[in-house]
Amino acid sequence: MTTAPSDKSILKLRLPATSANLGPGFDAAGLAMSLYLEMEAKPAAAFSIQATGRDAELCSALNNNLILDTYRDVLSRNNSGITPLAITMQNGIPLGMGCGSSAAGIIAGVALAAHFGNLSWSREDILNEACRIEGHPDNAAACWLGGLTVSAMVDGKCIASSLSAPAEWSLLLALPKNPFSTKKARALLPEQYSRADAVFNVQRMALLTAAFANHDGKLLAEAMQDRIHQPYRSPMCPLMSALQPLAGNNGILGVALSGAGPSVLMVIDAAHSLDEIVQRVRTAAATTGETDLQIIPCKPENQPA
Repeated sequence: MTTAPSDKSILKLRLPATSANLGPGFDAAGLAMSLYLEMEAKPAAAFSIQATGRDAELCSALNNNLILDTYRDVLSRNNSGITPLAITMQNGIPLGMGCGSSAAGIIAGVALAAHFGNLSWSREDILNEACRIEGHPDNAAACWLGGLTVSAMVDGKCIASSLSAPAEWSLLLALPKNPFSTKKARALLPEQYSRADAVFNVQRMALLTAAFANHDGKLLAEAMQDRIHQPYRSPMCPLMSALQPLAGNNGILGVALSGAGPSVLMVIDAAHSLDEIVQRVRTAAATTGETDLQIIPCKPENQPA
């Protein structure tokens, strides 16, 4: 999320992690989470990045850096000079784990270009450009708008609306050791689906929206079911098959792949014991042979940028 600095030569950004799809909302739904990419940028004689937090070495690289590549590309396509930047960042978003790191990086690059390139872009313009670059709006819209965001691309523009997640819900992310690229995950999906599977997902997406709107956690176990992407990705993400049966029991309200995986998102009732839930998750995950499982508690991030 963006913080307006008093010094206009400096831009500060605080962008949340996101979990897309949430089961049935393939390329349409996303949820912002309280893990953040925080950065400050200012003009400099040469590009530099000082990064701390998760994957700091990758984040600080000047070559093949998504933020800088996006920044340069947006400025070049808009015939604006490229101002070198000195960037400091604290990264709390896992990379390559289905937690929206690419969307946060792209939005950061677009926002930097809009600011330092004096492009006079609105917030809507920044989101539209980020969605165009990423190719789908689910993560980017949730990252920029906060909460549960439903979105669509219409004539190259992102149409989106956001709902606040209930305060009584918390989140758990279960991260296996190895990342899984979105490109490979998309290659697993079929070109066509049956009418029955399409109707199944439409019904569950309607339930999911109602669950958030009405703060009805009892709907989530069914509402986060899916036939469009999870059945095809689960063989490469065995953690999903191990954890999905926990949905609807003892404080775990719903379970879904986080984005394209391999991480699994669990929506939990904050009134239940977190320690007990974590232990049940670890016990279930152990059946897959996963020995380096990370479990990250967080909350929905409802505040827009």
